Order: sequence, then structure tokens, then C-alpha cells
Amino acid sequence: MQGKLYGVGVGPGDPELLTLKALRLIKENEVIAVPGKEIQASVAYQIVKGAYEELDEKTLIPVAMPMTKDPQVLKANHDKAADQVESYLKEGKNVVFLTLGDTTVYSTYLYVHKRILERGYEAEIVSGITSFCAVAARLNMGLVEADQPLHVIPATYKAQEMDEILELPGTKVLMKTGKKMKQVKESIEKSGQKAVMIENCGMPSEKIYRSAEEIPEDSGYYSLIIVKEN
Repeated sequence: MQGKLYGVGVGPGDPELLTLKALRLIKENEVIAVPGKEIQASVAYQIVKGAYEELDEKTLIPVAMPMTKDPQVLKANHDKAADQVESYLKEGKNVVFLTLGDTTVYSTYLYVHKRILERGYEAEIVSGITSFCAVAARLNMGLVEADQPLHVIPATYKAQEMDEILELPGTKVLMKTGKKMKQVKESIEKSGQKAVMIENCGMPSEKIYRSAEEIPEDSGYYSLIIVKEN
């Protein structure tokens, strides 16, 4: 009998935002795949650990996910991650693969999910709270109302088009700003629109910036900007 893979979204950072289903699956299954080379340094691990103290009693697998855009490196890494997971599925063991935020939104888990399905195993996506919904809630504001559209943009990949993107109607969520923060910030300031940013939402190191001018150009990876029309 083959095991089953579960891709479990653990939310953006606050352990209290971990869903009941996510926690149940983690408790019920022995093998937990953790994104990152070092398990204890993984944000996903830290979130679950904050809600489930017994996590270290499980079989924890570190799954390295390098920050690169090189397609060959990414493919090799995703293949290796799928191999790691499959080795347990072959033994009839289920695997719970932790992923930040919601599993369906820019999650590296999805590359493993597709490969496992192609190899003939069962795999299930378990939703988590998205980072941009958590950021809006943390700022005590709505994302969209009435007929307003919502645009979710991977800013690192779209920085060259940011001026045009900011002209879109409705609310813009800028994720993965990373190394392009300076360019993104300049575009926001030029647009004259309202912008807020949270770095490390729900984590002990959380920082809130309530205007484009306040946003530091050296912000960390877990920074998310919400831009609203005036």
C-alpha cells in the first residue's frame, strides 16, 4: 500500500493562524517534510512548533529549496525533493509537506506535488491562510470592496513593469519584492498611491510600515506590500 502526500499550508507566521485541519494532519502522520536545509531555521517549522510542541518527536525531513531563477538548478532540486518524498511513500508512509501561507499561492511545494502525482501517488493540497489576507487583517483594513479587482503580483519578476502594474484599477498586492525593493518603492512613490508594508507578518520580528516613504530598501524576503488607489 502506498502512502499519500499532503501539502499543508501553515499560514504566514502566527502559530494561532494554523488551521485545525493542518494541525490534525501533522499530529496524525509520522513523516513531516520541512522546507529548508536546516529544520530549526525553517519558518514553517517554527510556526508549527509554536502550535504543537511535540513536533520534534516526528520524523522530520529537511527539503532544500534554493532561492534561484536558474531553471536547471530548480528542476534538479524539485526532482530531488520529489525523490525524498517518494522514498517514504513507497514504504506506505504518508508525508505532510509544510509550506508557508497558502499551498496554492507561489508555493514551491506545487512543483513536488505535480511530480508525485505524475509518479502515480496520491497527493492532496490543504489550504492555509494567505500572507496578503493576514497582512490586511493585521493592518485592520479590507483588501477589496464592491467591484474593486485584486491583483497579486510577484514583484521580483515584474519590477521592470511596475509603473504599468500600478496603473491597474483596484488593490495591488506586491509579493516577493526582495532584491527589487528600491525599484518597486520608487514606482510606488511616483504613482502617488497609498502603500503599506509588513515584514515578517505574525512573527516576533514583525515590522509595519504605513507609507511608501517609510519602507526600507533593504527589507527582508518575507515583506509584503499592499497598494491601494487614492
